[in-house]
Amino acid sequence: MDALVTCLVAAVAVLAVVVVVVVVRARRRPTGRPLGQPAEPPHGGPLRRLAPGDSVRIREREYAVSATIRLVEGDWSWVQHLLDDDSGTRHRLSVEDGPELELVFWTPEPGATVTPGAPTIELGRRRYTWAETGQARYTATGETELPSTGTMRYHDYQSGGSARLSFEAYGEEGWRVARGDLLDPADLTIRPPRA
Repeated sequence: MDALVTCLVAAVAVLAVVVVVVVVRARRRPTGRPLGQPAEPPHGGPLRRLAPGDSVRIREREYAVSATIRLVEGDWSWVQHLLDDDSGTRHRLSVEDGPELELVFWTPEPGATVTPGAPTIELGRRRYTWAETGQARYTATGETELPSTGTMRYHDYQSGGSARLSFEAYGEEGWRVARGDLLDPADLTIRPPRA
């Protein structure tokens, strides 16, 4: 008799735990979209929708979005917006909306003589450490001087908390070198084109 009571108490306890788990998961499930559909990116949605013709204020400077390059590598995707200013320098704003939003403002280094591949690289009195390497497919819109689709190889390096170094090669071209600064979303103001 004691074994039967012990067995019933254990079964009721297991059933209670299962019910609690089901209720907690049901309450955590996002609403407003069907199961299996991806959620809208939590942070970078407006930045990912920037398009040629828009303008962006980064800190105290205004930039015109002249092109957008969308990149895909496996399950990962990110966007690069090409930005023009009144100095004639073409910058990039990369938007990676993974577990956390990462915004990097890139400035080209056309005179750099360094090449990628080493575990560390020194440029401009700063030492950068290798972070990642890969190859992505891209789709370009706007004034890019690139074919509208193709592949891009990259090597990314980091220094300290916010400094970045990037090597990119589109198609069969040589490496483009750029230094980057990690941005806070508060550093940006988006202005859509005037109607």
